[in-house]
Amino acid sequence: MTDLTTLLEVGGPVAALGGGAAYARAKHPRVYWSTVGLPISTARLLSSYGSVMEACGLTVAPSRLRMLAVKATTRREVRPVPPRRGIIRPTSTGLRLRLRLAPGQEPADVAASAERLRHAWGVHAVYVTTVKPGVVELRLVGFDVLRQVRMPRKVDAGFLQVPVALREDALPFIRDYRTVPHQLTLGATLSGKSMYLRHLIAGLALQPVALVGIDCKRGVELAPFASRLTALATDPEQAAELLPVLVKEMEDRYDLIKARQGIAPNTPAEEITSDVWGLSESERPVPMVLFVDEVAELFLVATRKDEERRDEMVTQLIRLAQLGRAAGIYLEVCGQRFGAELGKGATMLRAQLTGRVCHRVNDEASAKMALGDIAPEAVTAACAIAPERPGLAVAGDTSGGWSRIRTPYLSLGDAAETCRESAHLVPDLPALKPFRPDVPVRPVEAPGPAVRPRPVAD
Repeated sequence: MTDLTTLLEVGGPVAALGGGAAYARAKHPRVYWSTVGLPISTARLLSSYGSVMEACGLTVAPSRLRMLAVKATTRREVRPVPPRRGIIRPTSTGLRLRLRLAPGQEPADVAASAERLRHAWGVHAVYVTTVKPGVVELRLVGFDVLRQVRMPRKVDAGFLQVPVALREDALPFIRDYRTVPHQLTLGATLSGKSMYLRHLIAGLALQPVALVGIDCKRGVELAPFASRLTALATDPEQAAELLPVLVKEMEDRYDLIKARQGIAPNTPAEEITSDVWGLSESERPVPMVLFVDEVAELFLVATRKDEERRDEMVTQLIRLAQLGRAAGIYLEVCGQRFGAELGKGATMLRAQLTGRVCHRVNDEASAKMALGDIAPEAVTAACAIAPERPGLAVAGDTSGGWSRIRTPYLSLGDAAETCRESAHLVPDLPALKPFRPDVPVRPVEAPGPAVRPRPVAD
């Protein structure tokens, strides 16, 4: 009886502790990792590093000098040598450590064993990056950071850079317009494409940048940000009027570059290799980002007259994509589907869009349109996105690299409030004044009922 009582007294707290750990792992993975997962994974790594490297084929034969030293000092068996391990650095989402590769090894060897290392050390994922020749960094992620997205507190983002999402390796995904000037973003209804666009606009609203929008859904996506937009077109007719003005603005900027940098006035714009960033800060035109929501609406036609207008708009968009970067004009093209079936010029426009972000789509062909010419394996990852995870996407560029990302939640009211607070940053561009959207005036709250003074009783 005494033994049973003692067992119950000890088992109660143990069961409660185990239940609390299981609850924290399911509902609060960051807390679980910091308190339980991190010590366990670190102990596993330290105790099994050599044997795991040997099992993964990441060891090499020891040098002759090492073999002689071991045989002279001990009688132990001379074992293969694993890569030299650096200091283990814990993070809020995992572990980081650097490996110095042995002679004859390459980073691809370690990357090929990432899945084995993940299971051996009990972590969610292992990512390998090259630091310098002969040195790689292992980033161990302890849990699925895309299940509950929480952006890092400190993100080094400069001008024309927006931390818009979190990557699966727990690093922020930064939309850098100087590096990737134009981007195509695809996604079906309720896939999170609007949330991604909302983060971009809210991030750029705080910077001295001109924001121009084309939203052929009567402005329902971009109208809430009207206070920060320099120009807005809400139907194809207005877009047909706005795009020539943007092309003329681009040509004027090229003329400014020619005048300030001594380029001959008759030099075609296609042959100018300099850009607005070579001008002095006082003469440099303000950068401009053009958001095109539901780009397919610009391609759809019903009559021959509409077809002529479509061809003109597509030609102007292609010109902006080909020549806009040097003039400080960047494109953010969004839609549910984008491909050759839209009409003439669609494939040519897509080829100019360096960055690609593909949310959940309705068919494999849509994923191939966005990522098929970048990385075939990225198409499979995009098709595997579940509807229960809105905001999850596959991001890549024409270099062939890609990763899964997820955008954190940002309410429409908060994004619109950010635009209202930064309305003073809207630049003065005379050519775009006719397209400046009407900003609705906030209703003034009616004052409450007046409080009448009450007489003082004796």
